Amino acid sequence: MAADNPSEKPGGEDVRVLEQQHKGSVTEGELETVLGYKTEMARNRSLWTLLFQSLAIAAIPYGSFQVAPKYKVALAYITGWVWLIGNWTITLSVNFGFASLLSATISMYHPDFLMSDWQLLLVFYALCLFTFVICTFFNKYLPMVDTICAGFTALSIVIILIALSVSAASGRHSAAYTLGHYDTSFAGYGSFTFFIGLLPSAYTFSAIGMISAMAEECADPAVKVPWALSLCVPIGGFAGFFFIIPICATMPPLGDVILAPVGQALPYIFHTVMGSPGGGLGLIFLVLVITLFCSISITVAASRCTWAFARDDAIPGAKIWAKVDDRLGVPVNSLALVTVVQMLLGLINLGSSSAFTAFVSVGVQALALAYGIPIAISLFCGRKEVNKARWNLGQTLGTVVNVLALVWIAFELVLFSMPTALPVTSVTMNYASVVVVGFGAIAALWYAIYSRKSYKGPPASEGL
Repeated sequence: MAADNPSEKPGGEDVRVLEQQHKGSVTEGELETVLGYKTEMARNRSLWTLLFQSLAIAAIPYGSFQVAPKYKVALAYITGWVWLIGNWTITLSVNFGFASLLSATISMYHPDFLMSDWQLLLVFYALCLFTFVICTFFNKYLPMVDTICAGFTALSIVIILIALSVSAASGRHSAAYTLGHYDTSFAGYGSFTFFIGLLPSAYTFSAIGMISAMAEECADPAVKVPWALSLCVPIGGFAGFFFIIPICATMPPLGDVILAPVGQALPYIFHTVMGSPGGGLGLIFLVLVITLFCSISITVAASRCTWAFARDDAIPGAKIWAKVDDRLGVPVNSLALVTVVQMLLGLINLGSSSAFTAFVSVGVQALALAYGIPIAISLFCGRKEVNKARWNLGQTLGTVVNVLALVWIAFELVLFSMPTALPVTSVTMNYASVVVVGFGAIAALWYAIYSRKSYKGPPASEGL
Protein backbone atom coordinates (compact mmCIF):
# COMPACT_ATOMS: atom_id res chain seq x y z
CA MET A 1 0.00 0.00 0.00
CA ALA A 2 1.20 3.52 -0.67
CA ALA A 3 2.22 5.95 2.03
CA ASP A 4 -0.56 8.13 3.50
CA ASN A 5 0.45 11.24 1.56
CA PRO A 6 2.74 10.12 -1.24
CA SER A 7 2.15 13.27 -3.27
CA GLU A 8 3.56 15.60 -0.61
CA LYS A 9 7.13 16.75 -1.05
CA PRO A 10 9.48 15.32 1.56
CA GLY A 11 10.37 17.52 4.40
CA GLY A 12 11.92 17.34 7.86
CA GLU A 13 12.51 13.69 8.68
CA ASP A 14 11.98 12.62 5.06
CA VAL A 15 14.69 15.01 3.87
CA ARG A 16 17.08 13.56 6.44
CA VAL A 17 16.34 10.06 5.25
CA LEU A 18 16.80 10.97 1.58
CA GLU A 19 20.10 12.64 2.40
CA GLN A 20 21.22 9.50 4.23
CA GLN A 21 20.29 7.44 1.19
CA HIS A 22 22.62 9.46 -0.99
CA LYS A 23 25.35 9.02 1.61
CA GLY A 24 24.77 5.28 1.50
CA SER A 25 23.71 4.95 5.14
CA VAL A 26 20.03 4.08 5.03
CA THR A 27 19.39 1.87 8.04
CA GLU A 28 16.71 -0.57 9.10
CA GLY A 29 13.21 0.92 8.98
CA GLU A 30 14.27 3.91 6.91
CA LEU A 31 14.49 2.09 3.58
CA GLU A 32 10.70 1.85 3.35
CA THR A 33 10.44 5.58 4.01
CA VAL A 34 12.79 6.24 1.09
CA LEU A 35 10.80 3.95 -1.16
CA GLY A 36 7.52 5.47 0.00
CA TYR A 37 5.94 2.22 1.18
CA LYS A 38 4.35 1.30 4.49
CA THR A 39 5.59 -1.95 6.00
CA GLU A 40 2.74 -4.47 5.89
CA MET A 41 4.34 -7.86 6.55
CA ALA A 42 6.24 -9.27 9.50
CA ARG A 43 10.04 -9.24 9.37
CA ASN A 44 10.58 -12.92 10.06
CA ARG A 45 13.51 -13.57 7.72
CA SER A 46 17.21 -13.23 8.47
CA LEU A 47 20.26 -13.21 6.19
CA TRP A 48 20.56 -16.96 6.50
CA THR A 49 16.91 -17.75 5.81
CA LEU A 50 17.08 -15.45 2.77
CA LEU A 51 20.21 -17.30 1.62
CA PHE A 52 18.52 -20.64 2.20
CA GLN A 53 15.45 -19.49 0.28
CA SER A 54 17.62 -18.31 -2.62
CA LEU A 55 19.32 -21.72 -2.58
CA ALA A 56 15.91 -23.40 -2.51
CA ILE A 57 14.86 -21.29 -5.47
CA ALA A 58 18.38 -21.75 -6.74
CA ALA A 59 12.44 -4.22 -5.70
CA ILE A 60 13.50 -4.53 -9.38
CA PRO A 61 11.07 -1.88 -10.75
CA TYR A 62 12.21 0.68 -8.18
CA GLY A 63 15.91 0.07 -9.11
CA SER A 64 15.11 1.02 -12.73
CA PHE A 65 13.38 4.16 -11.47
CA GLN A 66 16.24 5.13 -9.14
CA VAL A 67 19.12 4.84 -11.64
CA ALA A 68 17.40 6.25 -14.75
CA PRO A 69 18.13 9.92 -15.56
CA LYS A 70 14.88 10.29 -17.53
CA TYR A 71 11.91 8.25 -18.69
CA LYS A 72 11.89 6.83 -15.18
CA VAL A 73 8.23 5.84 -15.05
CA ALA A 74 8.22 4.12 -18.45
CA LEU A 75 11.42 2.19 -17.71
CA ALA A 76 10.17 1.15 -14.28
CA TYR A 77 6.90 -0.04 -15.83
CA ILE A 78 8.64 -2.06 -18.57
CA THR A 79 11.10 -3.63 -16.15
CA GLY A 80 8.35 -4.42 -13.69
CA TRP A 81 6.24 -6.22 -16.27
CA VAL A 82 9.21 -8.18 -17.61
CA TRP A 83 10.10 -9.12 -14.04
CA LEU A 84 6.53 -10.17 -13.30
CA ILE A 85 6.37 -12.36 -16.43
CA GLY A 86 9.64 -13.98 -15.45
CA ASN A 87 8.39 -14.70 -11.95
CA TRP A 88 5.17 -16.30 -13.19
CA THR A 89 6.72 -18.44 -15.92
CA ILE A 90 9.75 -19.64 -13.96
CA THR A 91 7.41 -20.71 -11.13
CA LEU A 92 5.28 -22.51 -13.69
CA SER A 93 8.32 -24.35 -15.03
CA VAL A 94 9.39 -25.54 -11.55
CA ASN A 95 5.96 -26.82 -10.60
CA PHE A 96 5.27 -28.50 -13.93
CA GLY A 97 8.78 -29.96 -13.83
CA PHE A 98 7.91 -31.58 -10.51
CA ALA A 99 4.87 -33.26 -12.11
CA SER A 100 7.01 -34.54 -14.99
CA LEU A 101 9.66 -35.82 -12.59
CA LEU A 102 7.01 -37.67 -10.60
CA SER A 103 5.67 -39.28 -13.79
CA ALA A 104 9.16 -40.45 -14.77
CA THR A 105 9.69 -41.85 -11.26
CA ILE A 106 6.59 -44.03 -11.57
CA SER A 107 7.99 -45.34 -14.85
CA MET A 108 10.92 -46.88 -12.97
CA TYR A 109 8.55 -49.46 -11.47
CA HIS A 110 6.11 -49.57 -14.38
CA PRO A 111 8.11 -49.14 -17.62
CA ASP A 112 4.98 -49.30 -19.77
CA PHE A 113 3.19 -46.60 -17.78
CA LEU A 114 3.13 -43.10 -19.21
CA MET A 115 0.92 -40.36 -17.89
CA SER A 116 -1.37 -38.83 -20.46
CA ASP A 117 -1.32 -35.07 -20.88
CA TRP A 118 -4.45 -34.58 -18.79
CA GLN A 119 -3.14 -36.85 -16.00
CA LEU A 120 0.08 -34.83 -15.92
CA LEU A 121 -2.01 -31.66 -15.78
CA LEU A 122 -3.97 -32.96 -12.78
CA VAL A 123 -0.75 -33.76 -10.90
CA PHE A 124 0.46 -30.25 -11.71
CA TYR A 125 -2.82 -28.76 -10.47
CA ALA A 126 -2.57 -30.74 -7.24
CA LEU A 127 0.94 -29.36 -6.62
CA CYS A 128 -0.21 -25.78 -7.35
CA LEU A 129 -3.04 -26.09 -4.83
CA PHE A 130 -0.77 -27.73 -2.26
CA THR A 131 1.81 -24.93 -2.48
CA PHE A 132 -0.98 -22.33 -2.29
CA VAL A 133 -2.24 -23.82 0.98
CA ILE A 134 1.26 -24.08 2.47
CA CYS A 135 2.25 -20.54 1.46
CA THR A 136 -1.05 -19.09 2.70
CA PHE A 137 -1.57 -20.73 6.07
CA PHE A 138 1.97 -21.65 7.14
CA ASN A 139 3.87 -18.50 6.25
CA LYS A 140 5.39 -18.07 9.71
CA TYR A 141 7.02 -21.48 9.41
CA LEU A 142 8.50 -20.93 5.94
CA PRO A 143 11.83 -19.44 7.13
CA MET A 144 12.32 -22.63 9.14
CA VAL A 145 11.32 -24.68 6.10
CA ASP A 146 13.98 -22.91 4.02
CA THR A 147 16.56 -23.68 6.70
CA ILE A 148 15.53 -27.35 6.77
CA CYS A 149 15.68 -27.40 2.97
CA ALA A 150 19.29 -26.19 2.99
CA GLY A 151 20.34 -28.92 5.42
CA PHE A 152 18.32 -31.57 3.60
CA THR A 153 19.84 -30.54 0.25
CA ALA A 154 23.40 -30.80 1.59
CA LEU A 155 22.69 -34.21 3.12
CA SER A 156 21.02 -35.43 -0.09
CA ILE A 157 24.01 -34.43 -2.21
CA VAL A 158 26.34 -36.42 0.06
CA ILE A 159 24.03 -39.46 -0.04
CA ILE A 160 23.71 -39.33 -3.85
CA LEU A 161 27.47 -38.87 -4.28
CA ILE A 162 28.28 -41.92 -2.14
CA ALA A 163 25.48 -44.13 -3.50
CA LEU A 164 26.25 -43.56 -7.19
CA SER A 165 30.01 -43.83 -6.69
CA VAL A 166 29.73 -47.12 -4.78
CA SER A 167 27.11 -48.78 -7.00
CA ALA A 168 28.10 -47.67 -10.53
CA ALA A 169 26.11 -50.52 -12.09
CA SER A 170 26.71 -49.09 -15.58
CA GLY A 171 30.45 -48.81 -15.04
CA ARG A 172 32.77 -45.92 -14.25
CA HIS A 173 34.18 -43.37 -16.65
CA SER A 174 37.71 -41.96 -16.56
CA ALA A 175 38.44 -38.59 -15.01
CA ALA A 176 39.07 -37.14 -18.48
CA TYR A 177 35.67 -38.34 -19.70
CA THR A 178 33.90 -37.19 -16.55
CA LEU A 179 35.34 -33.68 -16.58
CA GLY A 180 35.79 -32.97 -20.27
CA HIS A 181 33.67 -35.16 -22.55
CA TYR A 182 30.64 -33.87 -24.42
CA ASP A 183 28.88 -35.55 -27.32
CA THR A 184 28.23 -33.46 -30.43
CA SER A 185 26.29 -36.08 -32.38
CA PHE A 186 22.77 -35.72 -30.99
CA ALA A 187 21.57 -32.10 -31.13
CA GLY A 188 23.07 -31.20 -34.49
CA TYR A 189 24.94 -28.17 -33.16
CA GLY A 190 28.47 -29.54 -33.57
CA SER A 191 31.02 -27.82 -31.35
CA PHE A 192 28.37 -25.34 -30.20
CA THR A 193 26.93 -28.23 -28.19
CA PHE A 194 29.23 -27.13 -25.37
CA PHE A 195 27.30 -23.88 -25.01
CA ILE A 196 23.96 -25.69 -25.20
CA GLY A 197 25.21 -27.52 -22.11
CA LEU A 198 25.20 -24.19 -20.26
CA LEU A 199 21.40 -24.15 -20.31
CA PRO A 200 20.83 -26.24 -17.13
CA SER A 201 23.27 -24.12 -15.11
CA ALA A 202 21.77 -20.89 -16.43
CA TYR A 203 18.29 -22.14 -15.54
CA THR A 204 19.41 -23.13 -12.04
CA PHE A 205 20.67 -19.67 -11.16
CA SER A 206 18.17 -17.65 -13.19
CA ALA A 207 15.68 -17.19 -10.37
CA ILE A 208 17.92 -16.24 -7.44
CA GLY A 209 17.16 -12.55 -8.00
CA MET A 210 13.54 -13.27 -7.08
CA ILE A 211 14.70 -13.17 -3.46
CA SER A 212 14.65 -9.35 -3.74
CA ALA A 213 10.86 -9.56 -3.53
CA MET A 214 11.29 -10.72 0.08
CA ALA A 215 13.03 -7.48 1.11
CA GLU A 216 10.14 -6.23 3.24
CA GLU A 217 10.17 -9.39 5.32
CA CYS A 218 13.74 -9.08 6.62
CA ALA A 219 15.55 -6.54 8.76
CA ASP A 220 18.16 -4.31 7.08
CA PRO A 221 17.35 -5.51 3.54
CA ALA A 222 19.77 -3.06 1.89
CA VAL A 223 22.63 -5.25 3.11
CA LYS A 224 21.16 -8.68 3.82
CA VAL A 225 19.46 -9.18 0.44
CA PRO A 226 22.66 -8.48 -1.57
CA TRP A 227 24.59 -10.72 0.83
CA ALA A 228 22.14 -13.57 0.29
CA LEU A 229 22.26 -13.14 -3.49
CA SER A 230 26.06 -13.03 -3.57
CA LEU A 231 26.57 -16.04 -1.32
CA CYS A 232 24.04 -18.16 -3.21
CA VAL A 233 26.17 -18.41 -6.37
CA PRO A 234 29.41 -19.78 -4.88
CA ILE A 235 27.63 -22.00 -2.34
CA GLY A 236 25.15 -23.29 -4.92
CA GLY A 237 27.93 -23.80 -7.48
CA PHE A 238 30.07 -25.71 -4.97
CA ALA A 239 27.17 -27.96 -3.99
CA GLY A 240 26.17 -28.47 -7.62
CA PHE A 241 29.70 -29.58 -8.52
CA PHE A 242 29.54 -32.44 -6.04
CA PHE A 243 26.08 -33.36 -7.30
CA ILE A 244 26.96 -33.50 -11.01
CA ILE A 245 30.40 -35.14 -10.82
CA PRO A 246 29.21 -38.60 -9.64
CA ILE A 247 26.44 -38.50 -12.27
CA CYS A 248 28.92 -37.77 -15.08
CA ALA A 249 31.33 -40.42 -13.76
CA THR A 250 28.73 -43.22 -13.68
CA MET A 251 26.21 -42.19 -16.35
CA PRO A 252 24.86 -44.85 -18.75
CA PRO A 253 25.13 -44.32 -22.55
CA LEU A 254 23.84 -40.90 -23.53
CA GLY A 255 21.68 -42.33 -26.30
CA ASP A 256 19.69 -44.28 -23.73
CA VAL A 257 19.41 -41.29 -21.40
CA ILE A 258 17.89 -39.15 -24.17
CA LEU A 259 15.09 -41.71 -24.58
CA ALA A 260 14.18 -41.59 -20.87
CA PRO A 261 10.42 -41.47 -20.07
CA VAL A 262 8.80 -38.00 -20.14
CA GLY A 263 12.18 -36.58 -21.14
CA GLN A 264 13.34 -36.75 -17.51
CA ALA A 265 16.89 -38.09 -17.40
CA LEU A 266 17.50 -38.18 -13.66
CA PRO A 267 15.11 -41.02 -12.66
CA TYR A 268 16.46 -43.16 -15.50
CA ILE A 269 20.09 -42.48 -14.54
CA PHE A 270 19.50 -43.23 -10.86
CA HIS A 271 17.57 -46.40 -11.67
CA THR A 272 20.25 -47.67 -14.08
CA VAL A 273 23.29 -46.71 -12.02
CA MET A 274 21.85 -48.12 -8.79
CA GLY A 275 20.93 -51.34 -10.60
CA SER A 276 17.39 -51.58 -9.22
CA PRO A 277 14.15 -49.57 -9.11
CA GLY A 278 14.32 -49.46 -5.31
CA GLY A 279 17.79 -47.92 -5.28
CA GLY A 280 16.77 -45.41 -7.92
CA LEU A 281 13.58 -44.55 -6.05
CA GLY A 282 15.51 -43.91 -2.84
CA LEU A 283 17.69 -41.32 -4.56
CA ILE A 284 14.98 -39.71 -6.66
CA PHE A 285 12.83 -39.35 -3.54
CA LEU A 286 15.49 -36.99 -2.18
CA VAL A 287 15.31 -34.93 -5.37
CA LEU A 288 11.50 -34.85 -5.27
CA VAL A 289 11.56 -33.48 -1.72
CA ILE A 290 14.07 -30.79 -2.70
CA THR A 291 11.92 -29.89 -5.73
CA LEU A 292 8.89 -29.57 -3.47
CA PHE A 293 10.82 -27.19 -1.21
CA CYS A 294 11.78 -25.25 -4.34
CA SER A 295 8.13 -25.06 -5.43
CA ILE A 296 7.13 -23.56 -2.10
CA SER A 297 9.97 -21.03 -1.98
CA ILE A 298 9.59 -19.87 -5.57
CA THR A 299 5.80 -19.55 -5.22
CA VAL A 300 6.29 -17.33 -2.18
CA ALA A 301 8.74 -15.10 -4.07
CA ALA A 302 6.47 -14.89 -7.14
CA SER A 303 3.50 -13.89 -4.99
CA ARG A 304 5.51 -11.13 -3.31
CA CYS A 305 6.61 -9.83 -6.70
CA THR A 306 2.98 -9.78 -7.86
CA TRP A 307 1.88 -8.01 -4.68
CA ALA A 308 4.67 -5.43 -4.92
CA PHE A 309 3.87 -4.51 -8.53
CA ALA A 310 0.14 -4.39 -7.78
CA ARG A 311 0.91 -2.04 -4.90
CA ASP A 312 2.17 0.41 -7.54
CA ASP A 313 -1.13 0.06 -9.46
CA ALA A 314 0.63 -1.41 -12.50
CA ILE A 315 -1.44 -4.52 -13.27
CA PRO A 316 -5.16 -5.08 -13.91
CA GLY A 317 -7.14 -5.38 -10.68
CA ALA A 318 -4.23 -3.93 -8.71
CA LYS A 319 -6.31 -3.02 -5.65
CA ILE A 320 -7.38 -6.64 -5.27
CA TRP A 321 -3.89 -8.14 -5.58
CA ALA A 322 -2.28 -5.47 -3.36
CA LYS A 323 -4.26 -6.49 -0.26
CA VAL A 324 -2.51 -8.21 2.64
CA ASP A 325 -4.63 -10.44 4.85
CA ASP A 326 -4.57 -8.87 8.32
CA ARG A 327 -4.91 -12.19 10.12
CA LEU A 328 -2.42 -14.23 8.11
CA GLY A 329 -0.02 -11.41 7.22
CA VAL A 330 0.14 -12.77 3.66
CA PRO A 331 -0.94 -11.31 0.29
CA VAL A 332 -3.44 -14.13 -0.22
CA ASN A 333 -4.99 -12.59 -3.34
CA SER A 334 -1.59 -12.35 -5.03
CA LEU A 335 -0.88 -15.95 -4.11
CA ALA A 336 -4.20 -16.93 -5.64
CA LEU A 337 -3.42 -14.97 -8.82
CA VAL A 338 -0.03 -16.67 -9.22
CA THR A 339 -1.71 -20.06 -8.74
CA VAL A 340 -4.50 -19.37 -11.24
CA VAL A 341 -2.10 -17.99 -13.85
CA GLN A 342 0.01 -21.15 -13.59
CA MET A 343 -3.03 -23.41 -13.89
CA LEU A 344 -4.30 -21.56 -16.95
CA LEU A 345 -0.92 -21.64 -18.67
CA GLY A 346 -0.66 -25.34 -17.85
CA LEU A 347 -3.61 -25.96 -20.17
CA ILE A 348 -1.35 -25.10 -23.12
CA ASN A 349 0.43 -28.44 -22.67
CA LEU A 350 -2.78 -30.21 -23.67
CA GLY A 351 -2.56 -28.63 -27.10
CA SER A 352 1.16 -28.31 -27.74
CA SER A 353 4.06 -29.55 -25.65
CA SER A 354 6.43 -27.44 -27.80
CA ALA A 355 4.52 -24.26 -27.05
CA PHE A 356 4.49 -25.10 -23.37
CA THR A 357 8.26 -25.76 -23.36
CA ALA A 358 8.66 -22.19 -24.57
CA PHE A 359 7.43 -20.94 -21.19
CA VAL A 360 10.47 -22.49 -19.50
CA SER A 361 12.73 -20.44 -21.78
CA VAL A 362 10.58 -17.35 -21.29
CA GLY A 363 11.08 -17.53 -17.53
CA VAL A 364 14.85 -17.37 -17.86
CA GLN A 365 14.78 -14.77 -20.63
CA ALA A 366 12.39 -12.44 -18.81
CA LEU A 367 14.29 -12.61 -15.53
CA ALA A 368 17.61 -12.03 -17.32
CA LEU A 369 16.17 -9.06 -19.21
CA ALA A 370 14.80 -7.61 -15.97
CA TYR A 371 18.29 -7.89 -14.46
CA GLY A 372 19.86 -6.36 -17.55
CA ILE A 373 17.72 -3.22 -17.91
CA PRO A 374 18.72 -1.52 -14.62
CA ILE A 375 22.34 -2.70 -15.02
CA ALA A 376 22.52 -1.14 -18.50
CA ILE A 377 20.90 2.10 -17.32
CA SER A 378 23.25 2.34 -14.34
CA LEU A 379 26.29 1.70 -16.52
CA PHE A 380 25.14 4.27 -19.08
CA CYS A 381 24.80 6.84 -16.28
CA GLY A 382 28.27 6.16 -14.91
CA ARG A 383 27.01 4.15 -11.91
CA LYS A 384 26.30 7.40 -10.06
CA GLU A 385 23.43 6.10 -7.94
CA VAL A 386 24.87 2.61 -7.37
CA ASN A 387 28.14 4.00 -6.00
CA LYS A 388 26.18 5.73 -3.22
CA ALA A 389 24.69 2.46 -2.00
CA ARG A 390 25.83 0.71 1.18
CA TRP A 391 26.59 -2.35 -0.94
CA ASN A 392 28.77 -1.62 -3.97
CA LEU A 393 31.98 -2.82 -5.65
CA GLY A 394 33.44 0.59 -6.41
CA GLN A 395 33.64 2.29 -9.78
CA THR A 396 36.33 0.19 -11.51
CA LEU A 397 35.45 -3.33 -10.38
CA GLY A 398 31.74 -2.56 -10.50
CA THR A 399 32.00 -1.40 -14.12
CA VAL A 400 33.86 -4.56 -15.15
CA VAL A 401 31.27 -6.76 -13.43
CA ASN A 402 28.40 -4.83 -15.06
CA VAL A 403 29.89 -5.21 -18.55
CA LEU A 404 30.44 -8.95 -18.05
CA ALA A 405 26.88 -9.29 -16.75
CA LEU A 406 25.41 -7.57 -19.80
CA VAL A 407 27.50 -9.68 -22.19
CA TRP A 408 26.33 -12.85 -20.46
CA ILE A 409 22.68 -11.72 -20.44
CA ALA A 410 22.82 -10.93 -24.16
CA PHE A 411 24.29 -14.37 -24.87
CA GLU A 412 21.77 -16.02 -22.56
CA LEU A 413 18.85 -14.41 -24.37
CA VAL A 414 20.09 -15.86 -27.65
CA LEU A 415 20.87 -19.24 -26.11
CA PHE A 416 17.39 -19.71 -24.67
CA SER A 417 15.81 -18.77 -28.00
CA MET A 418 17.53 -21.55 -29.94
CA PRO A 419 15.73 -24.74 -31.04
CA THR A 420 16.31 -27.80 -28.87
CA ALA A 421 17.84 -29.64 -31.84
CA LEU A 422 18.65 -29.24 -35.52
CA PRO A 423 17.15 -29.44 -38.08
CA VAL A 424 14.24 -27.33 -36.89
CA THR A 425 10.81 -28.97 -36.86
CA SER A 426 7.47 -28.11 -35.29
CA VAL A 427 8.57 -30.18 -32.28
CA THR A 428 12.08 -28.77 -31.83
CA MET A 429 11.12 -25.17 -32.61
CA ASN A 430 11.58 -22.75 -29.69
CA TYR A 431 8.59 -20.42 -29.44
CA ALA A 432 9.99 -18.41 -26.53
CA SER A 433 10.40 -15.22 -28.54
CA VAL A 434 6.75 -15.40 -29.62
CA VAL A 435 5.62 -15.77 -26.02
CA VAL A 436 7.78 -12.83 -24.86
CA VAL A 437 6.33 -10.61 -27.59
CA GLY A 438 2.82 -11.76 -26.69
CA PHE A 439 3.25 -10.86 -23.02
CA GLY A 440 4.85 -7.57 -24.05
CA ALA A 441 1.84 -6.75 -26.20
CA ILE A 442 -0.50 -7.37 -23.26
CA ALA A 443 1.60 -5.09 -21.04
CA ALA A 444 1.70 -2.37 -23.71
CA LEU A 445 -2.06 -2.60 -24.24
CA TRP A 446 -2.74 -2.25 -20.52
CA TYR A 447 -0.37 0.72 -20.36
CA ALA A 448 -2.23 2.44 -23.17
CA ILE A 449 -5.66 1.70 -21.68
CA TYR A 450 -5.00 2.36 -18.00
CA SER A 451 -1.47 2.56 -16.62
CA ARG A 452 -0.41 5.50 -18.80
CA LYS A 453 -2.48 7.73 -16.52
CA SER A 454 -2.51 5.77 -13.27
CA TYR A 455 1.03 4.41 -12.95
CA LYS A 456 3.39 6.99 -11.47
CA GLY A 457 6.20 4.72 -10.37
CA PRO A 458 7.05 3.94 -6.74
CA PRO A 459 5.26 6.20 -4.19
CA ALA A 460 8.47 7.99 -3.21
CA SER A 461 8.91 9.14 -6.82
CA GLU A 462 5.99 11.51 -6.50
CA GLY A 463 7.80 13.55 -3.89
CA LEU A 464 11.24 13.60 -5.48
